Order: sequence, then C-alpha cells, then structure tokens
Amino acid sequence: MLKRYMHSRERYFAMLNDNRTVQQFDWGAEHVIANPNGGDPRVLLKENAANVAANSDEYFALKTEPDFTLETRLYPSAASLSAEELKKPVEQTEIPVLTWQSSLETISAENNTAHATYFPHENKKAAVIVLPHWNAKAGTYFDLCRFLNKVGLSALRLTMPYHEERMPPELERADHLVSPNIGRTLQSVRQAVLDTRAAALWLRQQGYEKVGIVGTSIGSCVAFLSFVHDRKIDAAVFNHVSGYMADVVWEGLSTYHVREGFGDNITLDELRQYWLPASPMAYMDKLAALPERPQRYIYTLYDLSFPVGLSLDVMKELSRRNIPHSKAAIPCGHYTLGEKPWVWLDGYKIIRFLYKYLK
Repeated sequence: MLKRYMHSRERYFAMLNDNRTVQQFDWGAEHVIANPNGGDPRVLLKENAANVAANSDEYFALKTEPDFTLETRLYPSAASLSAEELKKPVEQTEIPVLTWQSSLETISAENNTAHATYFPHENKKAAVIVLPHWNAKAGTYFDLCRFLNKVGLSALRLTMPYHEERMPPELERADHLVSPNIGRTLQSVRQAVLDTRAAALWLRQQGYEKVGIVGTSIGSCVAFLSFVHDRKIDAAVFNHVSGYMADVVWEGLSTYHVREGFGDNITLDELRQYWLPASPMAYMDKLAALPERPQRYIYTLYDLSFPVGLSLDVMKELSRRNIPHSKAAIPCGHYTLGEKPWVWLDGYKIIRFLYKYLK
C-alpha cells in the first residue's frame, strides 16, 4: 500500500510543471575528442571510455589553479518562496558568491564561469561542498547550508553546469547536463567534477583543515567521482545512489524525455559503455584501493528516478569489494525525499554524518 502511494506521489511530482522537451540525438564525439576527423563515433566513444578508465586521474585532474573572485550578492532570505510571496517585496540577504573560470571550456560562454554560494562559519575548521540535483533552482539547498552552519560547519553550494547563471539563452532547463548528446553529457559531468575539485582547492586555501561533500541525484554522481579522484575531500554523503548513468536514463521516470531522444540509435549496453567515464561503478576498483575515508550512501525504497535495484547493486558492489561504508534506506521516493517528513530525516542523516567525521 505504501509503495503504491509513494509511486503515485512520485509520478505527480515528476510531471508537476513539466517543461521537458525531447532533444535531438547526437553522438557528440567532438565534445570529448579533440580531432574526431570524421571517424566512426561508436569506435571513438568506445576508445574514449577505455582511455579514461586507464587514465582517470589525468582525465579528472585540475591542471591549472583558477583565479577565484569572492563578492556578495543579494538573495531572498527565505530559501523558497511561493508565487504569491514573490509578488510582494521580499527581504533579501547579502551572501558571498565565489566565481572562477571553469577549467574545462565548452561552446556555451555562459557555462564557462563557475559559481558557488558561500556560507562561512566563524570556526574555519571544516567545510562542506554541496552539489544540487539536476535542474535545481537558485536558492535550493541554502537551508541545508544554513543548518550545516548551525552545527559549526561552513558550506559552499556549487551551481552545476548549465544551471542558473550558467544557462545559455537557448535553454529553459539544464538539458545539456544530461541529454541524448552522448559526448556533451560526458563533457558536462567532467566539467562538474573539475569545478568541484576547484571548490575543494579554494576551501583548502582558506585554511579549512577538513573538507566534506554531499551531492544529491546527479550531484551524488559528481560527488562520487570527485571523492574518488580528490584526496583533499575527507568525507562524503551520496544522496540517491546508482552505479551507471545510462541505466538511470534508460529506466528512470525523470529522464523519459532523454530516453526518447535516443530513439533506436543506440542500445542500453552501448550507452552504458560510452558513459562509463561518468558512472561510479567504473571506479569501484580505484575506490577499494584508496585509504579508508568516511562515506555514506542514502537511497530511497520507492524511487522511480533512481530505481532501487540500481542502488542495491551499488551496495552489493561496495560489500563485495570490502569497501567500508555507511548506508541508509529511506521509505519514500526520489521526489518525495524533498517533502516533509522525509526531507527532515534525510537532512538529519546527512548533517549528523558529516558533523561526526569533520568536526
């Protein structure tokens, strides 16, 4: 009965204010390979995946130190406002915003400036990088950042590629981050990881002794890739879990339009192979070989966007490889995790874990 109710709520929230459009399929090899020269895109993308697997430290390396700029901007004091509230004068608060030139340049000029909203705490011992979900709006996760402040942790909330200020004018949604353009999706996830690593570098430069990370949905994937490839990140929480990006797109409720865009041009097995560079399961061996660091995996039992079977596959793989980890299963779904009371429980599990290992 609970499963039926949660699935009904998931479908309702997924289709609420739905403005998804089906994008055109494209191999997009030029986004990941400098000179494709008209080669067979299937071969090029397969070779790219193999090369990344063999050289992922170089692929995700932050090769130059960015020039960071910190300034203040005005934001609504409340993290989320109703349509009626937005019609009235809104109290605003000055919040520091960090910007820098992203280490990976894309064809969208707006997207190449990285933005992160900074919530400092007077005790500069530890800070948490917060990575939002796909199509998160401005101001989301500000409440989480403020609760992290309440327990003595600073927070730096990153704007994901193609979101908010980084969105080019042709988009209404951040469709370039995950799309039926295979190469551009790979490029976007890589850019998100490099931006995350830059954020961790900046926090270290500010004198923070410990840096944690929490990512939700696509942010969870980016957080995992960053955690595996950056030893400057001391503890991590992955909020929603899946091992393969391709399987989420193929099976997930939230990505039905991306799946439709692929049409009959490609199979799931092919897409899983091409998108391995952006998939946590490709880096389990690497994670197992690293020194132990605290890591928590949170998944929901009635998720239609990250189907729970995909989450359980990750849990099995972590156990099979004897990777020490914490896990938490919450009896709701992907969208309902953002609703009360589940959002309170989720926030408690995130904050308590990070406080334990970073303070």
